[in-house]
Amino acid sequence: MDLDIQSTELNAAKWKELVSSLHQYKTIRLDDCSLSTKHFKDISTVLTKNQVLTELKLNNNEVGDSGMDVLCKGLLHPSCKLQKLWLQNCNLTEACCEHLRSVLSSKTSLTELHLGDNTLGESGAKVLCQGLLDPNCKLESLQLDYCELSAANVEALSSALRTKPSLKELSLCNNSFGDAAVKLLCQGVQDSKCNLQTLRLENCDFTAESCGDLGTILSTKPSLTELCIGENKIGDRGVALLCQGALNPNCHVQKLWLWECGITAHGCKDLSNLLGNKETIKEISLIGNDVKDQGMDFLSQGLKNPKCKLQSIWLRECGLTGTCCKSLSQALSTNGTLKELHIGGNQLDDAGVVQICEGVLSPTCNLQSLSVGQSKLTAACCDKLAEVIAGKPSLQELDVSYSHIGDEGAMKLCEAVKNPNCHLKYLILYDTFWTTPVDKELKALDELKPGFKLVT
Repeated sequence: MDLDIQSTELNAAKWKELVSSLHQYKTIRLDDCSLSTKHFKDISTVLTKNQVLTELKLNNNEVGDSGMDVLCKGLLHPSCKLQKLWLQNCNLTEACCEHLRSVLSSKTSLTELHLGDNTLGESGAKVLCQGLLDPNCKLESLQLDYCELSAANVEALSSALRTKPSLKELSLCNNSFGDAAVKLLCQGVQDSKCNLQTLRLENCDFTAESCGDLGTILSTKPSLTELCIGENKIGDRGVALLCQGALNPNCHVQKLWLWECGITAHGCKDLSNLLGNKETIKEISLIGNDVKDQGMDFLSQGLKNPKCKLQSIWLRECGLTGTCCKSLSQALSTNGTLKELHIGGNQLDDAGVVQICEGVLSPTCNLQSLSVGQSKLTAACCDKLAEVIAGKPSLQELDVSYSHIGDEGAMKLCEAVKNPNCHLKYLILYDTFWTTPVDKELKALDELKPGFKLVT
């Protein structure tokens, strides 16, 4: 059994009633519940008695160092079998890291630890890594985003990667490391004992200089399937180095997130070659890069390659206009693997979206999710969007948010949803306005169409 009561105010009476039932749950989620020290004492007791509890989420509560000390007493109890612990944004500091080190050193059942958005600092992370390096530690996933770590912490993390074959996922986003630290971390990943599958280094203050090392781990570490390095200014030179590593036959990367990396159309030429020749790539994010229409034309060439097996592409806020939609439409009409296209936040206009829809309507296209919101759309494109809704059974989600489709456009989409051939599950229309009569028609769709939900 699972308990999920996030964002709930728990008064004394409610809490007393709840505590008596906590022994039966396998997963307990109490995020954003304004918990205090008294609550953590009760939860600590539950940890010592509930041997079926494997996952505990306490994100966004004022746990603090004192609350963490109390929780650790429960975690260290021999009867505690917890596997996953979430403590993001819980006001923890370096003062609690010694207790967390003890947990990592002795609790072999613990496989996931999420400590993001806590000011552990350089000294706290050093103590934590001592527990990570202990032979008894069997951690598989460690998340330390926004923890105020520095380059000085990377040596211990690199050592952990060399000696901890159990570690599969490491997330260090939003810490100021720089190129030298990333190089050191990559050396740990390259070790033969390292079995890392996911590495997240978003906004870690490195440049294209690090991409040679990152490209090397892509080419030498078959276990690595997910690399997320968004918001690092690697530019086109960095992308070229990454693609060079990714094209190596030893590379099995599936997910590549490169949002806000200073990539232009020139870098998209390398990415197009990667998409067209690397069948393992399933998901790529280029949000916030200066791709422009020329870059989109390059990417469309990659999507048209029969070897391309991409399933999801994110192109929000990439400086695109309707000019690139013809080449994208042609790619959609020939690519049968793409499931998600997120291209909103660009100046596509009605004519551009109509062209995209033509590609989606191709029998070859199997798109499941299409996001074209915030693209200067009006009712003029809604006939074609309605045609897609009613005529594309694979489509499950359509996002037309922040548009000016008005009553006319909203009703066209509404009528399309009523079509028996429509299999749409979500129609997303945030900040899209219509009059009250049309609002009633739209809201009636939830009851009229089982399994359908209008999101506004």
